[in-house]
Amino acid sequence: MNPALDAIRLELEPGNLLVLNLILALLMFGVALDLRLADFRAVLRSPRGPLAGLATQLLLLPAATFVLIQCIDPIPSVKLGMMLVAACPGGNVSNFLVWLAQGNTALSVSMTALSSSIAVFSTPFNLALWASLDPDTRSLLADIAVDAGAMFTTILLLLAIPLVAGMLIRSRYPEVSRHIRRPLRVFGGTVFLGFIVFAFYRGRADLTMAILPVLGIVVIHNAMAIALGYGTARLVGLNPRDRRAVSIEVGVQNSGLGLALVFNFFAGLGGTAMVVAWWGTWHLVGGFTIASIWSWMAHRKPAPSAVAAD
Repeated sequence: MNPALDAIRLELEPGNLLVLNLILALLMFGVALDLRLADFRAVLRSPRGPLAGLATQLLLLPAATFVLIQCIDPIPSVKLGMMLVAACPGGNVSNFLVWLAQGNTALSVSMTALSSSIAVFSTPFNLALWASLDPDTRSLLADIAVDAGAMFTTILLLLAIPLVAGMLIRSRYPEVSRHIRRPLRVFGGTVFLGFIVFAFYRGRADLTMAILPVLGIVVIHNAMAIALGYGTARLVGLNPRDRRAVSIEVGVQNSGLGLALVFNFFAGLGGTAMVVAWWGTWHLVGGFTIASIWSWMAHRKPAPSAVAAD
């Protein structure tokens, strides 16, 4: 992998960066329109699945990512990108993939909501903790001078506030939320994708050198996340539908938040941005593939044994 990737910066003008942040907040607001307080109460009634999933996503995945980094030893900015991805909460597309996989969609929704709420604290903490343990990333963070307080505030604005606002609208105006949630997701997702394509198009000459090596690392990292989620769920005795939900939740991270943090705090650092952007693309490919396989397997089984084994 070419070390020159560390010197690349993908740039967004201040006005465009503000719009990018607003779009991400809008996407989170759209996700929250599907959430209810009942989703959180369900965790209290049956906590084993959500707690196992969240422990894997928020604790085991960052730790396993650190071990993977020590094994493959990529360049510093790629290391930081892997740590950033592992520190992000679950992505909203995971709910659809779990549904497609014949998994426990309610568990998936609960995990997405909870991990997004906790991310205000867990994302800065995990990134600071694991980056400080590696000399390369520790030095990189020192050079960039990331303000942990400012990152906390940014995540609060991008995730927590839109989450609460969306749930309030869902609770008080259910018909309004039902009509606007799909258009919001389509609009927000399209504009967000446009911003990312534009940023990478501007830096295309420099980034072509690292596409395949970084993609290979992302594929390995994502496969590890999915396997970690499934293995942990199986270890604690969750049923097959819950295992699918946990594995997909752990494998599908909120790469949109990751990219927003790259542009807000890491000055568009090339290797870091490449990892997060490739993850956002690959987790859809990998997630859709494994969800389709699980769906096919579920439909092949006789009804009485559909939940007995994978």
